Amino acid sequence: MRLLVLEDDAQLGEALSAGLRAEGHVVDWFTSGRYADAVMGDTAYDAAVLDLGLPDTDGLVWLRRWRARGVSLPVLVLTARDTVEQRIEGLDVGADDYLIKPISLHELEARLRAVTRRSNGRLAQVDWTHGALTYNPATKRAHWREQPVDLTARELVLLEVFLKHPRKVLSKGQLLEQLYDWRGGEPESNALEVHIHHLRRKISPDLVRTIRGLGYALGSIEELS
Repeated sequence: MRLLVLEDDAQLGEALSAGLRAEGHVVDWFTSGRYADAVMGDTAYDAAVLDLGLPDTDGLVWLRRWRARGVSLPVLVLTARDTVEQRIEGLDVGADDYLIKPISLHELEARLRAVTRRSNGRLAQVDWTHGALTYNPATKRAHWREQPVDLTARELVLLEVFLKHPRKVLSKGQLLEQLYDWRGGEPESNALEVHIHHLRRKISPDLVRTIRGLGYALGSIEELS
């Protein structure tokens, strides 16, 4: 997943970002609401982790603005405000879930998986299947024809992106956006092609179709059965 983390506490923000990246996610961490707001429309995030006690404007104000603009991004509120009334207010404003500090990184990741499942219409699905391919987003394990497939962190991210959009042609830019955050600068020009080559080699040559002039798409279920 590509995640937006909006947390002004440097120690917590660094720990969250490092922990989520270690689990294979791409994370953009911001300490100010206005910076996060500025990139919201230009970057395709899967979910956001939103602190409420921000230095510029309260997190609920930003959440209210995003929902008013029609932003449907799943948002998990992370806060020390623990009264029932405060949680109700956050949910009514548009939060998808609420987690009280201090938190467990494993619980945070599980809740993020839950809110993104709901947003993608996969509420009841634990394993994602496509033909003879099976992928579990919780364990990040892929199986091809019931045999485990050893994938790198970026290959797993790329596979998950394709499985989330099984009928969509994804451009090179859209895929790179899900693979690399803003910390590392521009990736190598052929980085995406290398990752796709490895997926095809490790799983199936028919796993990813090249749509000339447009991008890439997941192979059909018939080809992968």
